[in-house]
Amino acid sequence: MTDADLQNRLAFIQAAEQLKTVLRCAYSSSGRQESTPEHTWRLCLMAMVLQDALGPLDFERVLKMCVIHDLGETLHGDIPATAQSLDNSKSDSERRDLIQLMGPLPAALQTEFLALWDDYEQAASPEARAVKALDKLETIIQHNQGQNPPDFDYAFNLTYGQKHTAADPLLAQLRRIVDDQTRHRLATSAAPPTP
Repeated sequence: MTDADLQNRLAFIQAAEQLKTVLRCAYSSSGRQESTPEHTWRLCLMAMVLQDALGPLDFERVLKMCVIHDLGETLHGDIPATAQSLDNSKSDSERRDLIQLMGPLPAALQTEFLALWDDYEQAASPEARAVKALDKLETIIQHNQGQNPPDFDYAFNLTYGQKHTAADPLLAQLRRIVDDQTRHRLATSAAPPTP
């Protein structure tokens, strides 16, 4: 590999650092707003923890897809899950931003990364469907764990990503447990404070 090739790869890695500053509408258990890379890290961890029960998936592809799935948010940020249905341009915008971000990379890597991202967006492969469902579940889990603002909409969790999580028995089972946690959080957040 030439110095120029390495410099181009380094330029991509340095540009991708901007994703560290992208905040989501979820909050940590300490009340700090979550960043997109924090979400990505726990999505990867969830995939690793459930790997033995997810069935015969190409796990390297699963992890690569977990890492790539939100990389398109680097340039223009995240659109909160609660607002995504209102913005039909999210996917197109993120795809364009991902292509721009990958500009310094060799063509073969650009092709691989874009194919992973497209597969995830379309939920075309078994790996993509698993990652899509895990992504929705991680978001809900964080909503339930977070020290959120008083007006946080926990009821949103009960419908978010259902079509993705219902397709696999294991993920549907996990969804039932997470939904029970959501119902508990909803009930306790709606209760008046005790004197």
